[in-house]
Amino acid sequence: MNKEEILSKVKIAFVSVLEHDNFELTDETTASDVDGWESITHMIIIAEVEKSFSIKFKLMDLMNMNNIGDLINTIQSEM
Repeated sequence: MNKEEILSKVKIAFVSVLEHDNFELTDETTASDVDGWESITHMIIIAEVEKSFSIKFKLMDLMNMNNIGDLINTIQSEM
């Protein structure tokens, strides 16, 4: 699965959890760039992403994610 396909599935997870699509996801996107992406919704988004890709993130991976680019790289390494 290439980066664009991963990003597309990640966006679907975000839209599902946040219930809006008024944002663009890029490698540099962080929680402060997306309305509604807060600590509680963050964990729900992570769970939705894990379900979408049939993966389970390691705690250290979660702690090292700073933006969407990090999330995509972690997904790629888990697949």
